[in-house]
Amino acid sequence: MLTFIPTPIGNPQDITIRALREFESATLFLCEDTRETKRLLRLLEERFEFTYPNAPFLSFHEYNGEARLEEIASRLESEKVVYVSDAGMPIISDPGQILVAYCQANGLAYDVLPGASAVVTAYASSGFEEGAFLFYGFLPSKGAQRNSELIALMNGSTNTVLYEAPHRIEKLIEEISVIDENRELFLAKEISKKFQTYHKGTGKEICDIFKTANLKGEWVVIIRAKQEKPKALYLDDILAFDLPPKVKAKLLAKITDKNVKEWYRKLISN
Repeated sequence: MLTFIPTPIGNPQDITIRALREFESATLFLCEDTRETKRLLRLLEERFEFTYPNAPFLSFHEYNGEARLEEIASRLESEKVVYVSDAGMPIISDPGQILVAYCQANGLAYDVLPGASAVVTAYASSGFEEGAFLFYGFLPSKGAQRNSELIALMNGSTNTVLYEAPHRIEKLIEEISVIDENRELFLAKEISKKFQTYHKGTGKEICDIFKTANLKGEWVVIIRAKQEKPKALYLDDILAFDLPPKVKAKLLAKITDKNVKEWYRKLISN
């Protein structure tokens, strides 16, 4: 059976007891980065009641995932295999998606343990009262596609959660400010780590903060959707407009169950 195990996004104490037990009984580790997983397990061995597993560690990432799957496919059903990302919840924006798709296509049992998530933690910390949000992941690193996708996200009706690398975070806030410098943002850096930092304000305000801030670390950026309430036209409003009957009939047909011809006949008969 294959088990996907979330790992701490910063503080190692965020590991779950269930995850520790799964690690101890695993016969094969698939890791986004074997070095990171081994480092974490040694740390857990030092600090908690945990026995370092006697099992092989194999890399499984976006570049070798398909080939690795062919190599270990038969073991997914007969052994206790675990998949571990570098940090946080596996599968989402992560090569573990390849494994889930394989298990579903072949009717193999798999399990996903609950655990640390930078997306949910950052959004809960933001204070935005809207319950709905869109998780986008990373924008394209550069070019017209990056700009067009950012514009589309900022014109959406839902708050958006992005990841950004430390060397591009200042650029991202500047790009947001060019589009709408008054848009409200929430930023979380190094969640659950020693230098965890929150920033909340408009794009313009965050740009000013960044002139003196330490930008090193992993960032989660939440872009709040536009807060203007959509304006609606009602039946009486349209009827009161001084417009030609044909134009008025088209508008009325869009907000009622009558077609244009029906409204036109009604308007010219009055």
